[in-house]
Amino acid sequence: MSLDAREGTALNARRQVRAISLLPGMVVVLIPLLILIGTGSNVGWGLGKGVALLPIFLGFTLIAVGFALWLWTVRLFARVGKGTLAPWDPTQRLVVEGPYRHVRNPMITAVLAVLAGEAALFGSLPLLIWFALFFAVNYVGFRVYEEPDLERRFGEDYRTYKRNVPRWLPRHSPWVPPR
Repeated sequence: MSLDAREGTALNARRQVRAISLLPGMVVVLIPLLILIGTGSNVGWGLGKGVALLPIFLGFTLIAVGFALWLWTVRLFARVGKGTLAPWDPTQRLVVEGPYRHVRNPMITAVLAVLAGEAALFGSLPLLIWFALFFAVNYVGFRVYEEPDLERRFGEDYRTYKRNVPRWLPRHSPWVPPR
């Protein structure tokens, strides 16, 4: 690998780490930590010994699945989209691969899975409220800002994608973009 290629890779890695730290890092690590410090946790939701394992298992499963999906989407943004998840450093190309063939916002779906997993794992109603607030803010943000911006940047390609791929609930079969 040439020196220029290595410098480009390092620069891209720094862009990704900055975006990840400031956005999902705050949403799924810092804010939940502050909520738990302020309100405490109730691992197992106060259920009996055997039954208490169910929300713990559910929590770990949602966190693992959410993290894996989130990692996949971030890699697609970097590799295919040539950008980051951050609005100040957006993708240069429309990403319609992998989970984006099933749902328009798999990254938010992933973050929501992690937040739901944290609420289940820690037995925390305040974390569940944070989950709902995060979803509501993103619902409005996507409709008011992100979708109009994507239409402006990607034109008919995005409008076709938007007509065929749902915003939040995934399609069963993957959408195949027209050639």
